[in-house]
Parts: sequence; structure tokens; C-alpha cells
Amino acid sequence: MSPEPPEPLLEFREVMRRLRAECPWKAEQTHRSLVRYLLEETHETVEAIESGDPAHLREELGDLLLQVYFHAAVAEESGAFTIDDVAAGITEKMVRRNPHVFAPSGEGPGDAAAVNDAWQAIKATEKDRTSVTDGLPASLPALLYADKVLDRLARAGTPVEPAGDDLGDRLLALVAEARAAGVDPEQALRDTVRRLTT
Repeated sequence: MSPEPPEPLLEFREVMRRLRAECPWKAEQTHRSLVRYLLEETHETVEAIESGDPAHLREELGDLLLQVYFHAAVAEESGAFTIDDVAAGITEKMVRRNPHVFAPSGEGPGDAAAVNDAWQAIKATEKDRTSVTDGLPASLPALLYADKVLDRLARAGTPVEPAGDDLGDRLLALVAEARAAGVDPEQALRDTVRRLTT
């Protein structure tokens, strides 16, 4: 009787452990030295999504998964956490933030907008934020950053009506217009620029 094939995620964890132990380049990497690769693979995954090519997306998701496992392997060596801790943490968060799916009553918001509102309310109770920008990386693309800030201000009951004639005000007004129309301004601009270059 042939042995059962290994479970792919468990096998990959062992591959990463072995690479950390036996590959000189991988052994010397740190969380900080890996940041550039995480960013690069994230951008390549976005590109694959926008290409519409499932094989390309599958490959890039694998490269992105490599980054997650790589960081977990580094953390495991120092005793900080393991990939199982990462998976357990995100599982617990998904169950907690989706009571409409996991609550015993099975009752909850009925549409996507209500689900998102409930998610944001639960998240707000978990985070001790004193500013609308707390937890927002300043390195986000500007349109995405503006969209998130406008969203948080609106949720806090202080919506902004962009006014003014300088370029920044006009750009912020366009982000607000996109939000009102239910359009992701970052994706809309990316799509338009792509049409110019294809």
C-alpha cells in the first residue's frame, strides 16, 4: 500500500524549514530584509488579478504564500509565533467578525452593505483608535489612503465635503465622488491607465 501523499500546506511548511536550515541566502534573511519581496509579490499578485489569467494568478498567489510562510519560519526560529499561530489567529478573527455566519442564532445582516457595517463595528470595538488614521499605513497608494480616510470619517459621523480649487482638493473631491458612486478610485485609475498602454 502506497503512503498517503503529504498535505500540501504541511509539506510546504517543512520545505520552508529545510530551506531556512540549508540555504545560506534564506538562512540570513530577516523580517526587514524580506519586506521588499513581500511588496514585490503583492504587486505582482495584483497584476495577475488584473490580467484575468487564472494560471498567472495561481502562480503569484503561490509566491505571495511563500512570503507568509517565510516570515512565519523566521518568527518560529525566535519563538515569536508559528504558521499555525498565524492560521489560528486569522480563523478566530474571521469567526468573531462574521457572526452572521457563525453565531448560534444564525441571524444577522442580510446584504453585503449591512455585513460590511457590522464588520466595521466589530473591528472598531477591537481596536483602540484615537485617530481616523490609526492603523492606516502612510505608504498606501494616495487614492486608496484618501478613500479609507473618507470612509472612516463618514463612519465617525464627520463626513467631509472637499472644497477648494487646488489639485489636492480636486483629487479628494474625485475620491469622494467615486465613493458615492460605489467605485474603487484606485482600481478605476489603474484600469484607465492600463487602457492607455494596451
